[in-house]
Amino acid sequence: MEHFDILDENGKKTGQVKLRIDVHKDGDWHKAVHVWIINPSGDLLLQRRSTNKETYPNMWDISSAGHISAGDDPISSAIRETEEELGLTLGEDEFEYLFTIKSQRVLHDGKYINNELDDIYLVEDDFDTSILNFNDGEVSEVKWMHYPEYEKHIDEKDPEYVPWSQEYKEKFFAILRERFP
Repeated sequence: MEHFDILDENGKKTGQVKLRIDVHKDGDWHKAVHVWIINPSGDLLLQRRSTNKETYPNMWDISSAGHISAGDDPISSAIRETEEELGLTLGEDEFEYLFTIKSQRVLHDGKYINNELDDIYLVEDDFDTSILNFNDGEVSEVKWMHYPEYEKHIDEKDPEYVPWSQEYKEKFFAILRERFP
């Protein structure tokens, strides 16, 4: 059973720890990590979420992401999630922290309330996706996609892609445009 540290709206720990199911039922603030993997050509690694995911099943999403368990730190969680979801073992020095963003979503007719503070990381790497091993049941497939094409899918609210907040989209793609013109 997964437990999360409960935070206030500003990301400060309240000292309370709750089960994952209760956090999403009650809409408590908690932390998660998003890991974006990009190759030198500006292609992002996207994952298709498995059909059994609680949220956004069978949709294209972030390279790797997950909640930060109670007592864990963001970078350890980023390393763990990347290994669990993709079978990719990376060192702490390969993760570049970009920014933290507030995310609020209400799904499943109000039965799933996700109030998160997401730490966003970028990993620059290049590899053939055949080396990846995603047997944990969270990911069904992966692909590389040039970031402007991906941004277009997000802008057009393509139903095959997990939606983003405007603030997240603007910050993230601004960084990519600067580094991968």
